[in-house]
Amino acid sequence: MMFLGFNVQGALQESARACEQDVFLRAFGNTAEQLQEEYGPYDDQSVWLTVSDDDGLVLGSCRIITPGPAGLKTLNDVARAPWGIDGPRSARAAGADLEATWDIATLGVREAHRGSRVRVALALYHGILRAGRANGIRTLTAIFDEPARRVLAALDYRHVALPGTYAAPYLGSESSTPVYYHATMLDAARRENPEAYRLIIQGVGLDGVFIPDDASFVLPAAVPAAPGRTVAA
Repeated sequence: MMFLGFNVQGALQESARACEQDVFLRAFGNTAEQLQEEYGPYDDQSVWLTVSDDDGLVLGSCRIITPGPAGLKTLNDVARAPWGIDGPRSARAAGADLEATWDIATLGVREAHRGSRVRVALALYHGILRAGRANGIRTLTAIFDEPARRVLAALDYRHVALPGTYAAPYLGSESSTPVYYHATMLDAARRENPEAYRLIIQGVGLDGVFIPDDASFVLPAAVPAAPGRTVAA
């Protein structure tokens, strides 16, 4: 049995950080020191989403950066080479409300558990959208490695490049794109691929993964949900 957890603390959060380090070292050569340099400034705004096993080992983790003084990493990083643009301005041009935007900073599945990687990854994507809905989040941003972006696009879960950006090398990835995803895009996903919608958005078919109730996804002082403008439905 696997367990989806949101805003995990204590030993589970430490296991999530270890998962992040393991995955990003293997995939992109990012050392623990590099990860701390890149993501440490956002620790106070980071929320961890995990899929863990019966022993509390995190099999897959996602670091979500919420709005705060440090800003959102994606929107800060696009100011650097090669993009060199004003991230908040780009996001606003795309229609984002930055107070109701989360940044999907890291997401990965441990190498030792790649046999179930699809199920773990789908559970994490479901958790992101479930938590977004519970907290009134209207937009997600991320810098996605292109292979991962193509997998999601094949499920009709399409992220759009932030205005002024394009695929380019980023933190060890040969090709990554700064993207956004609005809640309103879910209507198209529902029409174009209802089976994928039920799986990713509604969690129907995530056998072997325990998914907690809606209340478990609510953060303290969450942004009130706006009818028709939430990330998941």
